[in-house]
Amino acid sequence: MSTAAVQQSKAAAASPRHQQLLVTVFGLYAREHGGALPVAALVRLLGDLGVEGAGVRSAVSRLKKRGVLESVKLGGAAAYRLGPGLEEVFSEGDERIFSPHRARPDDPWLLAAFSVPESQRALRHQIRASLTRLGFGAVSPGLWIAPVALEKEARRRLARAGAGQYVEFFRARYAEAEHAEDGEGPGMPERVAEWWDLDALEATYVEFVEGQRGVRERWEGVAPSSAADDAAAFADYVSLLTQWRRLPYLDPGLPAEYLPPTWHGLVAEELFASLHAKLEGPARRHAERVLAG
Repeated sequence: MSTAAVQQSKAAAASPRHQQLLVTVFGLYAREHGGALPVAALVRLLGDLGVEGAGVRSAVSRLKKRGVLESVKLGGAAAYRLGPGLEEVFSEGDERIFSPHRARPDDPWLLAAFSVPESQRALRHQIRASLTRLGFGAVSPGLWIAPVALEKEARRRLARAGAGQYVEFFRARYAEAEHAEDGEGPGMPERVAEWWDLDALEATYVEFVEGQRGVRERWEGVAPSSAADDAAAFADYVSLLTQWRRLPYLDPGLPAEYLPPTWHGLVAEELFASLHAKLEGPARRHAERVLAG
């Protein structure tokens, strides 16, 4: 993952845009309602997140232009639904976001090799962008690497981009690691630090943990027990998920043994899992109340 990509994600996480909050709300609740949410409910739910009606309309307009949302009627009322094919994309992301998998040292690596004709330079950029968004590290311009668990997801994403035929995948082990154990060259921790910008990733995780410190303290030892508590849990949970959902894509689940001893990624995973377990249910109760009218 490049430093620039990590820095962009850090900026987005520090102050979620209205569009990002709206996408989170759709990802959480629209699929259980036929993929569509009424405009009135969206305004109310985003209002609970501190977004005024004008901000909701502006965010919806931008997402419509990008094809993320489309207008529909729901019981005669104005509503919006996810664009074609996006429910599948959201479903694929559920496992990555809510149940991130961390590879083990004895797992094979996934190598993605591609060569694109100069006349299709835009496609080459698209392949690199797709692999970057999935969390692949770059060994060389045409050879990228990731934990093997990403294979199916990578194949699906490249196929949707029309680039699957240009990429070949290999499952491999780093043979030089055996020599490194004898002091003859760099081992996997050193190589991982070359292929991924671990310093930038660490800073992103630290920012997430620090940013959720207030939420953790607010709900520590507290069980939501009223409609007002549920509304507060909804606001905290949507913000939590909006800031978290990019991180599993920046860190593809690198083996903990190859990461620095003080790696905050593990702390962040535990924090998210804990807050998710506590807030998801109350947040859903609030959303369902609003969607019920």
